[in-house]
Amino acid sequence: MLIVETHATSHVGRVRKGNEDNYLLLHISESEKWTSSQDASEFRIESQQFEIDENGVVLAVSDGMGGALAGEVASQMAVDTVSNIILDEDPEKTVSPDDFGDSLVGKLYDATVYANHLIHQRGRTDAQYQGMGATFTGVGITPEAIDLVQVGDSRVYLIRNAKIYQITKDQSLVQQLIDAGQIQPEEAETHALKNVILQALGAQNEIYPVAARLVPQRDDILLICSDGLSNKINGPEMQNIIFEHLDNLGMAGAELVKEANERGGEDNITLILAKLTGSSLPEPTDEEIRLETITQESIHDTADQNTAEIID
Repeated sequence: MLIVETHATSHVGRVRKGNEDNYLLLHISESEKWTSSQDASEFRIESQQFEIDENGVVLAVSDGMGGALAGEVASQMAVDTVSNIILDEDPEKTVSPDDFGDSLVGKLYDATVYANHLIHQRGRTDAQYQGMGATFTGVGITPEAIDLVQVGDSRVYLIRNAKIYQITKDQSLVQQLIDAGQIQPEEAETHALKNVILQALGAQNEIYPVAARLVPQRDDILLICSDGLSNKINGPEMQNIIFEHLDNLGMAGAELVKEANERGGEDNITLILAKLTGSSLPEPTDEEIRLETITQESIHDTADQNTAEIID
């Protein structure tokens, strides 16, 4: 048995008038979904517990861009399109070719690509939405795997064995500069081009989502968040707050939002906390965290492996 306990919230922050972020909790077997209310005056934690079968669940965060209504529309389209495609509720049946077969990661990947198509077309054909876009980071959880599909810079962290790992890499200009050795990671925090991302749903006609796979272990905790959180609180600080409230992860989510707001709250703040428990999961080990990079060519073969590093 695999149980996933989830706690999600999206907060407008202290500066902006509207919330352009959204989240998705999707229980596939029950055809149930939860998204953010987008009510800037309301703060609530959406808490759900799922017993996971082979169909799994999808958890996702989308950070809208474009200002005013446009970013809100983009992130809402992202979470709605992905859930509709995965639940086979697309009335036009125009999802991209099913290159990945029936696997959850394949459906999530294809749905993300199709969401990009819809958002891009909406921006091109409706002047009020011109230039809108959204990040999208989705996590599919089945008894066999944790699958990640990412476009943009909304992050996924993993807490395992009292250590925290950032298991996604920002698709941003400063991350590219770090990878090229042109700047140091600490310089990225104050870099003038810090907010420039290289991919977003709707920004261009074609996107190339990054997909990866991780083998789940008992008591894994996942944190999926927009940069409204990760720009304000670093990994070890996140871990400390979560560990202070291990018996109430909903409270941990509320404390993370509170801390981000106390440090300025200039951006919308969205997060999902998910804890994996159950007898079907192996006990956690001290082995390195290994992520398999998934491509259309390698989905049925052994994928490239990357090692996640502990955040000091």
